Amino acid sequence: MTPRPARPLPKALRPVDLARMAGVSTQLVRDYADAGILPPTPRTPSGYRRFAPVHGRALLAYRALAKGFGPDTARAVMRAVHADDVPLALTLLDAAHAELHASREALRVTGEALEAVAREGAEGPGAAGSGSGSAAAGSGSAGSRAAVAAAPSRADLTVGEVAARVGVRASALRVWESAGLLAPARERGTGYRRYDAADVRDARMISMLRQAGYALPAIRPVLDGLRETGGSEALRAALARRQAELTRRSRAMLAGAGLLAGYVGGAADETEQTGTP
Repeated sequence: MTPRPARPLPKALRPVDLARMAGVSTQLVRDYADAGILPPTPRTPSGYRRFAPVHGRALLAYRALAKGFGPDTARAVMRAVHADDVPLALTLLDAAHAELHASREALRVTGEALEAVAREGAEGPGAAGSGSGSAAAGSGSAGSRAAVAAAPSRADLTVGEVAARVGVRASALRVWESAGLLAPARERGTGYRRYDAADVRDARMISMLRQAGYALPAIRPVLDGLRETGGSEALRAALARRQAELTRRSRAMLAGAGLLAGYVGGAADETEQTGTP
């Protein structure tokens, strides 16, 4: 339950007291109060806000929630609590935990898939156009593949064929090419793109990493590492960094939820609460 007015607190706090408690500016404390992040704040006859320890606990709970759940979710949670809608607050927290779990699962699946694709590259080239649904990889550089092809190989694929094989739109392949992640050869005369086995492998890896939440700039060193080393060391390092990020977020979410539980429970049990001036 949210704090209900009972009697005036024996100790009033100034905005600067809350600011020092949370390491923020006094203006930010006022903004939090106006945004409903803090519980209702009574004012003195002269119009000054009259904060109390309960506001400090709310402030610390919000700041901790924002580190793990993000400011938007944290703000919505605190507003729900102060509107006496704890079920809504818990629903918002549950949704964020479910999203984190989905990210972990996507990371695991992506890691397994990327390792499998990387092994294809280590085992040698295969027939990208064989219709088997898997494209093996060569280890040539992107620059060498970007040269204009004298004549298309039977194993080379068009942009539409690669898009269908990878499961993305052709426009996505063009965006990745513009970002410097793909460099297909061009057919002489027509200028049509021709994708070889290594291109298809790279497109698959980009697609998997995008689904796992990687931004395009973060994908480049992964591809560069695979092309340079012919192995999956760069992939493992990238996945390890992503896993570390999720672990940090998970811990922050746990800490924020703990402070929120203490705030909600304390507000329901304490007799010391905000009162009307």
